[in-house]
Amino acid sequence: MKLKSIVSLTLLALVMLACKKDKAETEVIKDEPVAFNYNVEQFADIKVLRYQIPGWENLTLKEQKLVYYLTQAGLAGRDISWDQNYRHNLKIRKALESVYTNYQGDKTVANWANFETYLKRVWFSNGIHHHYSNDKIKPEFSSDYLTQLLKETNTTLEGEAFDVIFNDKDAKKVNLTKDVDNVFLSAVNFYGPDVTTAEVEAFYKKKTSPNPKKPLSFGLNSQLVKDNGVLKERVYKSGGLYGSAIDQIITWLEKAQSVAENKAQGDALGLLIQYYKTGDLQTWDDYNVTWTAATEGNIDYINSFIEVYNDPLGYTGSYETIVQIKDFDMSEKMAVLSENAQWFEDNSPLMDAHKKESVVGVTYKVVNVAGEAGDASPSTPIGVNLPNANWIRAAVGSKSVSLGNIINAYNNAGSTGRLKEFVHDEEELKLEEEFGQKADKLHTALHEVIGHASGQLNPGVGETKETLKKYASTLEEGRADLVGLYYLYNPKLQELGLVDDWKSVGKAAYDGYIRNGLMTQLIRLKLGDDVEEAHMVNRQWVSAWAFEKGLKDNVIEKVTRDGKTYFNINDYEKLHALFGELLRETQRIKSEGDYKAVEDLVEGYGVKVDPAIHAEVLERNKQFTSAPYSGFVNPVLVPDTNDAGEITGVKVIQPGTFSGQMLNYSRDYNFLPEVN
Repeated sequence: MKLKSIVSLTLLALVMLACKKDKAETEVIKDEPVAFNYNVEQFADIKVLRYQIPGWENLTLKEQKLVYYLTQAGLAGRDISWDQNYRHNLKIRKALESVYTNYQGDKTVANWANFETYLKRVWFSNGIHHHYSNDKIKPEFSSDYLTQLLKETNTTLEGEAFDVIFNDKDAKKVNLTKDVDNVFLSAVNFYGPDVTTAEVEAFYKKKTSPNPKKPLSFGLNSQLVKDNGVLKERVYKSGGLYGSAIDQIITWLEKAQSVAENKAQGDALGLLIQYYKTGDLQTWDDYNVTWTAATEGNIDYINSFIEVYNDPLGYTGSYETIVQIKDFDMSEKMAVLSENAQWFEDNSPLMDAHKKESVVGVTYKVVNVAGEAGDASPSTPIGVNLPNANWIRAAVGSKSVSLGNIINAYNNAGSTGRLKEFVHDEEELKLEEEFGQKADKLHTALHEVIGHASGQLNPGVGETKETLKKYASTLEEGRADLVGLYYLYNPKLQELGLVDDWKSVGKAAYDGYIRNGLMTQLIRLKLGDDVEEAHMVNRQWVSAWAFEKGLKDNVIEKVTRDGKTYFNINDYEKLHALFGELLRETQRIKSEGDYKAVEDLVEGYGVKVDPAIHAEVLERNKQFTSAPYSGFVNPVLVPDTNDAGEITGVKVIQPGTFSGQMLNYSRDYNFLPEVN
């Protein structure tokens, strides 16, 4: 599971310039902490940032080579995520990039500026659907203008791939609307365009695992399509679907295995290679068990088809990679959470039957990202907890990481003033300014380390993707959020030495969560839209439920002042109790597989938006120019070699532009055909 950044009220993005040379130009920026420029570019609703790799120079040559090979492996599969997101994405991207690099006409007109912005938005979202809302991105230029650009650059884009840019077909990448066929109406390319929800559910219902106590992740690495009316899986593997890119991934992973830091790490890489070669789901589980137990070393990674947020039914994993370098100082400080995981489990408000008697193998590290690709880039999580299989978490444990340099880049990229606009009073402002960043970091840690590792399913209850279906992801993210919220307002954090003033940190966390869940995250939505993204939905249903249940005791007060709405917490103790009550209920829902209860919770509190509040928030937000979404360009790792071709060192170069990096990626990691 991954935690997306909500960094107070702002989020961030990425950028780069186009070039007519064979190589897109790269601006080298000196890595001086004081002068480092985190901001790259802003366009539409997106802000693009850079991040540094602290401690790179302290790595050994072997470690630098390992990081380099792992980042290359990740980038080799980049186009997989584009094709997974939509069947025409690669064809559209290649055509738009051809126009962008070859057009010699007038670039001072508004149409060209709109074309450039559209392409950057498509780059950022890894496709033509918005990375967060899932809505198809609408171009602010006409089909006639695009036809002109294509003609003048000798570029071909025809038929449905051209038409879909401008029409209403395939309008949502992931459609989670209630009482519709979610698979049929989702444009994501995990299923053939004529496959229905009922057919998918019936197909996987027939699948049985050799060991029911260790259920395989059916559908995780395959596309389900119809062949002469019969459903069949196209497995992601060497020689299978995406095989040409997967072969490149394997090549780089084999290089990485040759410089592994230790046997456990090397064994895990060997199993991952075998999984890519065979597509065998038992090998995937064997890999995850081995990878989870491989906790020694300075370098770690996430690589494969993992998170299922983009699947309306939660079966198929999106391709993603993150390469990580351990932050020794912060990891040592925060390891106290994993060391005390059993205490948190024992003292949670969960029903006794839903608590784990023995929380095993929970490791927590603060890491510095060295490279990301696929679903993790340009829009990146700030924390990750894996593996996702419940039985592996229970039997072996999990790895939790907080992406320290990503969070640091967010915090140093500048503020927008939105905070002062939406806080209720000076006390709330002071709490956020003094304790907000600490509260955010701790919530991320508690969410990932304690939240996702907590609780257990009742005997005989199936995996949540089967019992809770399309609500599984938002329920799990909300449950983990609630674990964090429950313990953020607890003296145990001060006892463990994690904070100096637990009450102030807890109050800042509660203020920020309610403010965001009920108001400020609405800046991301167009007026009239429902909330649909899993994390946004969970933040709203948690906040709205707590607000409603606390009305009797005026726990959270809705205040109107000078025509503006604020939400003020009057009783933090009672809000803490409400969070505990909701946590207990969400775990019960998950443990029992109670579909009706999760449907009532999510649809009743998490999806619909108060139109008056939404209109007000959008109006109040107009004064701020900073974009609501953000992401990153990745540092470029450049190896130095001797006459024999051996790597003697690896330099870190910061890209200067978003478009330059995107064009470089398309040129250097172009391993898939336009149609797969």
